[in-house]
Amino acid sequence: MVNTIYDVVIIGGGLAGASLVAALDGHGLRVAVIEAAAFDADDQPSFDARTVALSYGSKVIFSALGVWDAISQLGATPIERIHISNRKHSGLARLDCRDQGVEAMGYVVETRVLGQILGQNMLVCEHVDYLCPASLQSVDVKTDLADIHYEHKGESKTLSARLVVAADGGQSIVRQQSGIKTWQSQYGQTAIIANVVMDKAHDHLAYERFTDTGPMALLPSTHPEHPNSVYALVWTVEDKQRDAILSLADDEFLTRLQERFGLRAGHFIKASPRHAYPLGVMLAREHVRPRLAIIGNAAHTMHPVAGQGFNLGLRDVASLAQIIVDAVNERHDIGSISILQQYAKWRRSDHLQTMGFTDVLVRLFSSRFPPLILARNLGLLALDVMPPVKKGITRHAMGYVGKLSRLARGIPL
Repeated sequence: MVNTIYDVVIIGGGLAGASLVAALDGHGLRVAVIEAAAFDADDQPSFDARTVALSYGSKVIFSALGVWDAISQLGATPIERIHISNRKHSGLARLDCRDQGVEAMGYVVETRVLGQILGQNMLVCEHVDYLCPASLQSVDVKTDLADIHYEHKGESKTLSARLVVAADGGQSIVRQQSGIKTWQSQYGQTAIIANVVMDKAHDHLAYERFTDTGPMALLPSTHPEHPNSVYALVWTVEDKQRDAILSLADDEFLTRLQERFGLRAGHFIKASPRHAYPLGVMLAREHVRPRLAIIGNAAHTMHPVAGQGFNLGLRDVASLAQIIVDAVNERHDIGSISILQQYAKWRRSDHLQTMGFTDVLVRLFSSRFPPLILARNLGLLALDVMPPVKKGITRHAMGYVGKLSRLARGIPL
């Protein structure tokens, strides 16, 4: 028995889903969020806390949503400059936020902080029911509504929505149950994630260093015990190296890391516990169907090089929210395929451009083919001395890709 009709039901209350709630707040929409994991915001910073690199464009979106000040107060480390190099080769490039007239190219924020602020915001938004912990059973799309069957507090329940939004991650149940196919490829690489302490201040300088096993990134971060000398590390290794590196004692890990990265950032003196994630790329072949839209990692996942994954998903949120709000204001059906196709068409070029750029970077800079080694070395040298090319790369890194939503321009919906 259907007991409630909502305008929008969001499957997944993680960062993408919670951001969409914030974007839709105040527009008279009745929204429900179905989230499997219990909401539990840890207020205490941890040295091994995970981080996300927010582009400057994402900061603009969060500002327009009214949550950036709270995020910044809990900790957002600016990335003012980026140093790009190619291990064992002379090519390098440097990007600087001052060339773009902004205070930072991006920010490093703990996912704990984002989750805490967005989660708290979601709980106080008007006309929002947060169903958690709850597990999705199925979505049954009909002509005028979609029925969502789920289990909450041990009971099977059903609600209806004019629009269902899948924000339930890379293994999206909604996407799989809907039979939406994906394009996928594995890189044969694993990302080793950790926080590291250096013997000198980071001065808000980020490093992207390409090696023959994949890129290495050091992103300036902070912690009360090490306010200016902590980096978030992403070390890409071949899958066959994964277990050996994870099993190293801390001092051996730091020694190996120093050998691979070099001395540009200083000496590594401490590392947090390490985590490993297999790397690949995935893109859903369809992003909308009648009464259904897919956003964030449910629609696409990619290599962490250039740190674009969450930022791409947040641009999904900003675009979809604008489509929904405009449709409501014009008294259109927000779940009709003609409305949702506007979102799919809008986002397609950004998805292909950003994912294609990331994929080319990974494959080009991981290759050991001599002509490609020479080409990428010359490319980095050219990038450093060609202002128009550097400006284009910098703006892409800042999240300015294609048609910008109102939120991405700092304009509230």
